[in-house]
Amino acid sequence: MTFKRALGPFDATMVVIGGIIGSGIFINPYIVAQRLDSPALVLGAWIAGGAIALAGAYSYAELGALFPRAGGQYVYLRDAYHPVAGFLYGWALLALIESGAIAAVAITFANYALRLVGRPDVAAVPIAISAVIILSVINFLGVKPGSRVLNVLVVLKVAALAVLIIAGALAPGAPGWWTAARETTAGGLTTAASFGAALIPILFAYGGWQNANYVAEEIENPRRNLPLSLLAGTTAVVIIYVLVNAVYLRALGLEGLAATTTPASKAAAGLFGAWGDIFVTAAIAISTFGFLDLAILAPTRVYYAMAADGVFLPGLAKLHPVYRTPWLAIVIQSTWSCILAATGSYERLLNYVVFADWIFFGLTVGTVMVFRRRHPVASRPAGAYRAPGYPVVQILFVLVSAAVVLSVVRDDPSSALRGTLLLALGLPVYWWYSRRS
Repeated sequence: MTFKRALGPFDATMVVIGGIIGSGIFINPYIVAQRLDSPALVLGAWIAGGAIALAGAYSYAELGALFPRAGGQYVYLRDAYHPVAGFLYGWALLALIESGAIAAVAITFANYALRLVGRPDVAAVPIAISAVIILSVINFLGVKPGSRVLNVLVVLKVAALAVLIIAGALAPGAPGWWTAARETTAGGLTTAASFGAALIPILFAYGGWQNANYVAEEIENPRRNLPLSLLAGTTAVVIIYVLVNAVYLRALGLEGLAATTTPASKAAAGLFGAWGDIFVTAAIAISTFGFLDLAILAPTRVYYAMAADGVFLPGLAKLHPVYRTPWLAIVIQSTWSCILAATGSYERLLNYVVFADWIFFGLTVGTVMVFRRRHPVASRPAGAYRAPGYPVVQILFVLVSAAVVLSVVRDDPSSALRGTLLLALGLPVYWWYSRRS
């Protein structure tokens, strides 16, 4: 039994956008404003982060066109380097990265949903777990139901951001918002180190384009539609992010943006008055609920691919006989996510391994260079997508990924060490199942 190719180009593009836009764009920009000295540098950093994200998406588009298989990133790492490289990615995804993200975002969704209905005093954990269960049932029933819910939620959150952008463009800006600048504590210009530090939260906000590659076997004509969705979706997010940050700066000014931990709410309050907080609260609730839907839909295909290779729980390789979904992978990931949400341990676990995502991003983009040698462009089908700027773009992306990882190690070495140990725990699991198979 195989997956059903039920996702068209629009569906796949919504997977890309939904995987990138979460709650970060509503909250994180204040961190960037704190680290840079002028509005021009702030917007320049978001543009630079968008260029890096596009470089990653271009590379993933080539990989997806070359290997349109379920599991995406796992498949590329497995075939380019060694099966253990792919396994460790999938292990980190299930044990910590994706399950922890589901738990964290579910709590965020619950908090904002309760604020929206005027009941912030109610416990958030039961609401968070209920949201995970509801979305798990929807995705259990087929990729198309899960995709339809995602499409609606992505359209709604993009529409909310569009309203914010248009209203911000029409409203008068804060006096001197563009010319404002601050001196650094050293009395000089912002250093390259400051710009690099500002890129860290930006790059985290841009992550998520890889979700479309997970579901490659469920996309119609993936060799054409997968690259198209990656490029269209990531480009749309870059434009949205830059424009939203321009609105924050116009409405609040550089110092005002740096001084608030809720820039979207504060900007909306200035634009819409008392309705501003309700508007942003609803937008964040919708955005986080959409992320949850995608996090349940896409990554479970990685665990399916691992099991199909005989290096993980065999039952994960079985599709539901009616709905053709990796139902056991959905159940296991969602159950573990609910446990993390209930215990509250997900925050600590995420801090340990957050750097792992960019280790694997860098390694995956590096596979483009491996496969260019193994599968020369001349031997590929006519019209096959090729990432532009090869190999300069890929080398620069790998270097940026290394810089992100090193920054995390420098800022929190104990968590990086614990994260490495948690990843290493996957090695005996791999050896056990690979020997059995």
